[in-house]
Amino acid sequence: MLRDEPGLVPLAGCTDLYVAVNFGTLAGSRFLDLWPLAPLRRITASNDTLIIGAMATYTEIIRSRHVRKLLPMLVESARQIGGPQIQNRGTIGGNIANASPAGDSLPVLSAADAVVVLKSAAGERRVAFTEFYTGYRASVRNPDELIVALEIPKQNGAQWFRKVGTRAAQAISKVVMAAVRDERPRIAIGSVAPTIVRAPRTEAALASGASIDEAARVLGDEIHPIDDVRSTADYRRGVTVNLLRRFWTDTAK
Repeated sequence: MLRDEPGLVPLAGCTDLYVAVNFGTLAGSRFLDLWPLAPLRRITASNDTLIIGAMATYTEIIRSRHVRKLLPMLVESARQIGGPQIQNRGTIGGNIANASPAGDSLPVLSAADAVVVLKSAAGERRVAFTEFYTGYRASVRNPDELIVALEIPKQNGAQWFRKVGTRAAQAISKVVMAAVRDERPRIAIGSVAPTIVRAPRTEAALASGASIDEAARVLGDEIHPIDDVRSTADYRRGVTVNLLRRFWTDTAK
């Protein structure tokens, strides 16, 4: 249907899409309901690779023994997305497709080196999550493709997640960070750029044995947040640096 009917908009839990419809910012007017596609809800593990179907809801992610075992920072992020109503309807694939730089699950997927599985009538392909977004709310997904799953390799280090918003719950992130501490530290940040970003210079500094003070200076120079209605660039930079320090302290052996 996506191949043969250009302009058809896939919809899942609609927690973001309906907002766009109400605000009149959605270009499409014809929709493809994916909710009945139960096979896309499966969450499995194979040889320590976590496989999450794109239609898995946040509630299903929170309850999954595979996710709790292999990617606990995704469970933590899912718990902080909206309230129970949003968690029961919102899907991981929808969060990826919506492409908001404030998406709470997205830094987790970036830090975990996840792979996005895309499928069309012509075939299937895999894209590294760190290469999926091309700009603000833009990605490499073609109009005839569906996001069908995520593949997440085994994480060998300590996992960490923090979200900073106006309130403790049900708030859009001002800054959100996910990180993994092992021989190759990985740090991903949301709400500080047009897309979710990794901090490769900061990661390299930490991997080389630099002090946390030096890594904090590198991170402060590496990110380029903006002022908007939710926060200021200076606040976001300061919070991001503080979160880096907290991550390093919390995961110290």
